[in-house]
Amino acid sequence: MRRALIWAPLAVFAAIAILVALGLRHPADRTVRSAMAGQPLPAFALPPLVSGKPGLASTDFARGQPRLLNVFASWCVPCVAEAPQLLALKRMGIPIDAVAIHDTAPAVAQFLSLNGDPYDAIGDDAKSSVQLALGSSGVPETFIVDGRGRIVAQHIGDIRADDVATLAAQVEAAQ
Repeated sequence: MRRALIWAPLAVFAAIAILVALGLRHPADRTVRSAMAGQPLPAFALPPLVSGKPGLASTDFARGQPRLLNVFASWCVPCVAEAPQLLALKRMGIPIDAVAIHDTAPAVAQFLSLNGDPYDAIGDDAKSSVQLALGSSGVPETFIVDGRGRIVAQHIGDIRADDVATLAAQVEAAQ
């Protein structure tokens, strides 16, 4: 009996190690599903933030063409990292609009001059009211909106190079 008790901790450790190994081989799906998918954009009208760019309203998304709606900020480091991917999507002919969170016109203008400007319109969401209405938890986040103004999908976090083809396909499917 005593001999069996001596080996019990090793048996418990081995069982835990096996469970961890199985979990690593078959990880759980950690995709966050948007509660807004399939819902119309919340009603909003944001003033322009940068000179030469119009502001943004929810009605702009119900004109028959799918678009990306990017929630960003000039002070956001991952937003800088995703800028080349947004420019690539723009070169593919995908229209992109933006909601700037807690930002200033000079800071956004500098951000665009340093990182490129993929946006057709930029709305000033100084109090994050539109961001919260969209269910966005941070920046950057990107929403695919169909031509009727309904949210098709939500991409949480920065867009990486391997996300570009998937996002382009989702926009194409939203036609």
